[in-house]
Amino acid sequence: MIKLIVTDMDGTFLDDEKKFSNEFWDIYEKLEQKNIKFVVASGRQYQNLRKNFEKIKDRIIFIAENGSYVVEDEKELYSRVLSEDLIKKYVELGRKIPTTNIVLCGKKSAYIESTDDEFIKEVEKYYEEKKIVSDLLEIDDDEIIKVAYCDLTGTEENVYPHLKKEVDCQIVVSGQIWLDVTHLESNKGIALEILQEKIGITFDETMVFGDYLNDYEMLQKGRYSYAMENAHEKIKEIANFIAKSNNENGVIEELKKIV
Repeated sequence: MIKLIVTDMDGTFLDDEKKFSNEFWDIYEKLEQKNIKFVVASGRQYQNLRKNFEKIKDRIIFIAENGSYVVEDEKELYSRVLSEDLIKKYVELGRKIPTTNIVLCGKKSAYIESTDDEFIKEVEKYYEEKKIVSDLLEIDDDEIIKVAYCDLTGTEENVYPHLKKEVDCQIVVSGQIWLDVTHLESNKGIALEILQEKIGITFDETMVFGDYLNDYEMLQKGRYSYAMENAHEKIKEIANFIAKSNNENGVIEELKKIV
């Protein structure tokens, strides 16, 4: 019996226009009536996720920043903060990649140095709270949980090769133009496993949806693991099921079968 449903956002729950079907609100009410918990797990900022689910923000659980920050009813359940040394290291590494811009992700806000219009347009899709600063290494009033690299030329090809040998953090390509650096004890799979233990839900009672490499560990934490039809091939290889694409409301269609 399914008691927990976890979905990624971009490329999974959201279509390519970054929207989801209004059918979801009625489906959610029916899930809640069945005592099925609903979790959003994303590389997005917590404040951004909360805005997307404003109607039910106090009734669902958010796994934000690729597992670095877990919140329920505005209360932190789990987080993993990066040390000053690691922040310095990965900001400086990012600065050496000519086509890359950096987002420093804190619990309160995201921080950027670049004012490039295209970059800011991308940042605004995923970060509700953001500040432009003169130096990312001078932020001292926030806890930093992720360093994100945005490269419009492609992160898997042009950023990951610079970082793939690093072993002191989790390095994951989270989208075509995004790569995330988080604490070694931080990914969506770790966060989901901790959440399962906290609320007493098992692997066999968990349904998970994902499409990209930052969903890899998470998809291994539920028996009902779904890769979207549009998913990265490595995600399809490990999923137990395939859902319709994000543009065909694949998650919604599977949820309908439950309710």
